[in-house]
Amino acid sequence: MKLARVVGTVVSTINAPAFDGRTLLLCDLLDPSGAPSGGYLIAVDTVGAGAGETVLLLDEGNSARQVLGAPGAPIRTVVVGIVDAITGREPMPG
Repeated sequence: MKLARVVGTVVSTINAPAFDGRTLLLCDLLDPSGAPSGGYLIAVDTVGAGAGETVLLLDEGNSARQVLGAPGAPIRTVVVGIVDAITGREPMPG
């Protein structure tokens, strides 16, 4: 799983049928403390997340397709949760 912040949506007029009726979210990746780590992913939304929210991403193709019930779909990453808070130790430097 990965942490990310939703920064917008991706709109595609021509796509694979597996994406019909699904929202694609542009997500900036975060480190364990919630700070931007560089990089981004486009994920299929399964929880109704919106811009500015911190989310949990499942970035494992087969598992992501199982969440959606779409075994042959060209899908790798899905949003599986909205994060309320991040608590605990600060990450170790390095």
